Amino acid sequence: MKKSITVLSILYTTTIFAQVAIGKKATTAGSDISLEFYDSADNVKGIVIPWVSTIPDTPVVYNSTTGSGYRGMQGTIVDGTIIFDLSDKKMKYRKAGAWFDLTGDPTFPLTVKDKSNNDITFTQFNSIDSSLQDEKKESNSAKVTIGINGESDTTSGILVLTDTNKAMVLPKVANPHLNLMNPTPGMMVYDTTNRQLAVYNGTIWSFWKP
Repeated sequence: MKKSITVLSILYTTTIFAQVAIGKKATTAGSDISLEFYDSADNVKGIVIPWVSTIPDTPVVYNSTTGSGYRGMQGTIVDGTIIFDLSDKKMKYRKAGAWFDLTGDPTFPLTVKDKSNNDITFTQFNSIDSSLQDEKKESNSAKVTIGINGESDTTSGILVLTDTNKAMVLPKVANPHLNLMNPTPGMMVYDTTNRQLAVYNGTIWSFWKP
């Protein structure tokens, strides 16, 4: 995962036409998929959403309320954008011109069961390790597009899916809160056991059903 982030961080504008598979040989045949990840039952990896955070040696926290601080989001931030907001350690996505919280507001200290049924107690953000992306500065023009009209697309984002009739399929993990041993803040997967979206903010997993 770190290698993938590093590769993306040094890319300049690149366009990929067609469907893309990561961790598998091809996207599911006959499907309306722009981007798909390895999805077998033994998968224990997710994707990491961009941290809107820093420049080398000088942390600059992006504030999703004011829109300040993130040097990479030039121009209008479109609906459908997903970020990990370091100002409050939450996963968010853009809808109807505003940021929507995917993490929620759990009450701390929080006690949960691990895979061995042992209690683990969390305090708020006690396991945030910002070293993963704090000193990784991508070029302001870094961008990858997948789909039609990618070369002419002007949407702000590090990875933009331009198809209007295809979608991204998240990595599929059974019980990610039990099977992902070292999740990274900003991780997102589809929980195949409970059939719901799962996001990790560095301390807790949050789960969302339609």
